[in-house]
Amino acid sequence: MCRIAGIISKKSQELENSITAMRDVMHRGGPDSAGIFIDESAHLAFGHRRLSLIDLSDAGAQPMHSDSGDVTIVFNGEIYNYETLKEELKAHGYSFRTHSDTEVIIKAYEQWGTGCFAKFKGMFAIALYDKRKAELILARDQSGIKPLYYYQDKEQLIFASEIRAFKALNKNWETNSSWKIYFLTYGYLPEPVTTLKRVQPLEKGTFLRFNINTYTSVKETFYKDVYTDTIQSLDEARNIIKETLIQAVQRHLIADAPIGLFLSGGIDSSLLTLIAKDFKKDDLHTLSIVFNDKNYSEKYYQDIIVEKSGSEHQSFVLDKDIFLDALPDIFEAMDQPSADGINTYFISKFAKASGLKAVLSGLGADELLGGYTSFKKSSFVNKSKLLPARLYSMAEMSPKYKYRKLSFLQRKDPVGEYLFNRGYFSRQSTSQLLDVDITEIDKALEKISVPNSISNLNEGNRVSYLESNLYMQSQLLKDTDVMSMWHSIEVRVPFLDIDFIRAVHRISPVLKFGNKQGKFLLIDAFKDILPREIWDRNKQGFVFPFRNWITADNSLITSKNPVATTNYQNGKLDWSRYWTYIISDIFKG
Repeated sequence: MCRIAGIISKKSQELENSITAMRDVMHRGGPDSAGIFIDESAHLAFGHRRLSLIDLSDAGAQPMHSDSGDVTIVFNGEIYNYETLKEELKAHGYSFRTHSDTEVIIKAYEQWGTGCFAKFKGMFAIALYDKRKAELILARDQSGIKPLYYYQDKEQLIFASEIRAFKALNKNWETNSSWKIYFLTYGYLPEPVTTLKRVQPLEKGTFLRFNINTYTSVKETFYKDVYTDTIQSLDEARNIIKETLIQAVQRHLIADAPIGLFLSGGIDSSLLTLIAKDFKKDDLHTLSIVFNDKNYSEKYYQDIIVEKSGSEHQSFVLDKDIFLDALPDIFEAMDQPSADGINTYFISKFAKASGLKAVLSGLGADELLGGYTSFKKSSFVNKSKLLPARLYSMAEMSPKYKYRKLSFLQRKDPVGEYLFNRGYFSRQSTSQLLDVDITEIDKALEKISVPNSISNLNEGNRVSYLESNLYMQSQLLKDTDVMSMWHSIEVRVPFLDIDFIRAVHRISPVLKFGNKQGKFLLIDAFKDILPREIWDRNKQGFVFPFRNWITADNSLITSKNPVATTNYQNGKLDWSRYWTYIISDIFKG
């Protein structure tokens, strides 16, 4: 796990200084070592900061070069099937001088070209410089777990793992004037939006091929979600869920450094812990956050899994003082504005304190297998499409924000459905708060769309796609990466293993979503090991009492907009929306 940056520029006269500035502003994501590579003839520079988890020796350092010196790589992530690929490459005549997955990527590229990306099982953001072909290739993993941002014009291409690296290159980089519209609507910036003008993420499951001679590029997709219903049998569905998840957990435990699991006490983290114990035996590490407020603490459920798994467990008490002391650092850690991410900040902070370098997380199960209330609302949304849009426009006038969200159903598309479920401020509210004409709001929001084919999916698969490709993609994964790497911790997500995802997408939606119990199929597949106390209760989620903590200190309840503050204090604006507005004020980028 690392941080990467790169520049190809006809303009730059100081490549070394520029790439060093970009690289080192991301030092917290790679504290173990740093490197640069410069090819003056190509006007190209790579920067890398390393967090060592596989092959801890200097042999695994980056930038790394091929044996011939013609291919150079910087890489952020982990390829979990690298040992299998290594054996396959040895059969093709390749030899290896390191134990790293980075060298496997280089030789896989030499053997299969860009076809290698589809072979990788893991999380990755890759930059490859092929000197012979005069090409730079950027690639991002199938689920978009690892970030990769880039800027391109006729004279340069710049890429990095974090947006802050672009500001380190040019502190006066022009801001995207519409970012607050998206943020107040979504609670995060949906891809491809960032706070900087013309800086965007490379799409997941995609590689970009940039010609160094012509400064032109093409993009190709090497993975897309495909939903089928080829698995119609409950027994077959249970078996494939069980088999592929166990294999995924085993792969995700590969490391040459201390690794553990975040145990919240919910279904997903509990299940991962119980699966992992068969592979880690006497070296199973778990950690949890607990609260003195019993309304939030899940210590009772955490203790059940600790006892059953026999893990070496550490609990960390999070209280108001610890939280408030950390707030300035939390705001500094935000690479992009987010109404969430604080939970990941603290679990990563505590993972660091416990001596771990990587932690497994249960992220992804809710999105794939129906763990959210949005799945239960899908039938209502289908029926709502029969009503005229003007009826929903009237909801904008409601004094209660939760009813104003109905106005998003004016959009007769899946994004409207998503915003009905998860949107923050309505169009009219955003217009008033930002003092921006509503036509400008509409123009901006129309740019966020999903393929038309998503409308034709079964209700459950449609919601799963939206939760995965909007909420998880642009908020959960982004927050997880930024906040964990701020503490030099790698978070791995076995539920997003590509084999597991493909298996889930093959299962009939009737089996996946037809039961009233959320994630029924996952629970049913592992009832032999998952205690009833864990799954037979209301979903709580990993939430903090931070509203109470922040409101206890009135100096933090501030906003440049007195209307927002007054509405909150009078109970007309709920906390989550007010917190979003506070972040939009505080965030400096």
